[in-house]
Amino acid sequence: MVGPDGIARALFHYHLLELEAAGIQEICIIVQPGEDEMVRNYLKGPNDDYLKRLSKYPALLHEAEQMRGFSKRVSFAVQHQQEGYGHAVYQSKAFAGGETVLLGLGDHLFRGKPISPYRELAEVVSNGKSVSAVNRISADQLKGYGTIAGKRRAENPRLIDISLIIEKPPVAIAREKLHVNELPADTWLGWFGMHLLAPSIYDILEEMIRNDVRDNGEFQLTRAQEIQRQREGYLALEMTQAQRFDFGVPDDFVASVQAFRTG
Repeated sequence: MVGPDGIARALFHYHLLELEAAGIQEICIIVQPGEDEMVRNYLKGPNDDYLKRLSKYPALLHEAEQMRGFSKRVSFAVQHQQEGYGHAVYQSKAFAGGETVLLGLGDHLFRGKPISPYRELAEVVSNGKSVSAVNRISADQLKGYGTIAGKRRAENPRLIDISLIIEKPPVAIAREKLHVNELPADTWLGWFGMHLLAPSIYDILEEMIRNDVRDNGEFQLTRAQEIQRQREGYLALEMTQAQRFDFGVPDDFVASVQAFRTG
């Protein structure tokens, strides 16, 4: 994908840049078998001879050197069987090592002004609770996102104590159950595509896998998040100065290419 600076990068490369800008040092990419080698080869970048030729182009030289730096910091978790988003996230349990993790969707790109949404989410004071980024969605978008009910905090109205999470709810259910104060009619808050997950999410996913708790044949992260909410509480942060570019759906991909290019 060609960015506003004219440099073509793989989608995951943009995530690495944003994560570095947000101060994240340890990065894990969840992949299917064989994809880890593809990513490693990408991050190696050009050989030394080609790097010398890039000396005439400082921006490209910096890019290549930065890629090599990423190659030393990125690790991988392999999902050998495709059994859902929650199942994929569970493969990163060893990487997490009992600590909170910041999770982003690989087929989305995010941009915020004046601050990276990654940094904004990472800096939320949550007292150990998970926090998910949310943004406003309409009735026709409900079919694509986990959606919440909850109440805004008086001291920070963008921060919401969640009282219910439902994955891709029908409009009638959303109208009945998924209310957040200070929203217009037929407007909801749905997953933005990044989550700050407390360590217990892995225990819950492990329970779901062990007990074969599936939705539509898959282990869903949203169900694990709702269980975590019931046990520990769960927060949401409304993203008001950030954009999400969805490259995972053909129609959204076409729209996102133009929007991201002009960024």
